[in-house]
Amino acid sequence: MQATSDMSLITLLVQASIPVQLVMLVLVAISILSWTYIFSKRAALKRASEQTQRFEDDFWAGGDLSVLQQSIAARRDEHGALARIFDAGMTEFMKARRVNSSPDALLDGPRRAMRATYQREMDSLESHLNFLASAGSVSPYIGLLGTVWGIMHAFMGLSSMQQATLAAVAPGIAEALIATAIGLFAAIPAVVAYNRYTNEIDRLSIRFDSFIDEFLNILQRQVR
Repeated sequence: MQATSDMSLITLLVQASIPVQLVMLVLVAISILSWTYIFSKRAALKRASEQTQRFEDDFWAGGDLSVLQQSIAARRDEHGALARIFDAGMTEFMKARRVNSSPDALLDGPRRAMRATYQREMDSLESHLNFLASAGSVSPYIGLLGTVWGIMHAFMGLSSMQQATLAAVAPGIAEALIATAIGLFAAIPAVVAYNRYTNEIDRLSIRFDSFIDEFLNILQRQVR
């Protein structure tokens, strides 16, 4: 291990040992993937919130529910998660009504259909959140692994030198600490995004749950 006066970041990365470089590459890949999911999830949740608000405005405007259901069924992907939940419930209600089902069956079908659609929509909204959670919890440890290995490599290099100086050991320690820094850089945005998006999804979930209960009450009044 040779002392070097060049302590620039690029030099430290290039001169790092192969295991430390591999750790850094893994962390960079995790960071890039995390940011990709962060931006895509941000856009998806913003769109879901706007679509939910737009559907609630249309639903509570007091128009004919069958007409609203037909307009949603024609373009299901454009109306959002809550509209698809409504469409599933209304479709089942109209089918049960055509076969003269009992009052309990008239409500049981829509309830099960909306709950199934609700679960699918929640699974879609929560996609990739597990990766952000894993990246936030694992990345610091991966970076720490690279740091420990780098420091071990630096001190093992000192064993072959007759005189150990700070100039000799500093580059090795510096390149090792870069792994921890990259690990934190990958973890912090992932943790912040995960917490924020989880909170937003929980709020949407509450709105979906409330709508299902309110819509079932409306159907119950029509059955009587």
